[in-house]
Amino acid sequence: MGLCEAIVDAVLQRAEGRRVRAVRVRVAGHPVVREVVDQGFALAAAGTVAEDAELDLVVEPPGVVCRLCAEWSPVTTARALLACPRCGGLDVVPAEEERLVVEAITFDTEPAAVAGGES
Repeated sequence: MGLCEAIVDAVLQRAEGRRVRAVRVRVAGHPVVREVVDQGFALAAAGTVAEDAELDLVVEPPGVVCRLCAEWSPVTTARALLACPRCGGLDVVPAEEERLVVEAITFDTEPAAVAGGES
């Protein structure tokens, strides 16, 4: 849930009170479950100007590099975290750091109306 709250916080700062319609987020170097992130984003955005915004989640698979054959491999199974799919070597390391980037935010041009009318 912390990841989703951080995404919503960043979006709300940039939206400056404008209704958010869509958000594109790129995640790399860390496996994520799309449905879990969708649900967490919806919960974190509830009651804010980002409520009901469409989340476009771009997930880059994490990768490992084998120190024996120097080959990069995507992590598509738990076995790939332990052994190189190419040579079978057991000395694999994460290929990149984890990244989370809010790439795009679509929002209205005017600030969202205050619930209950203006004061």
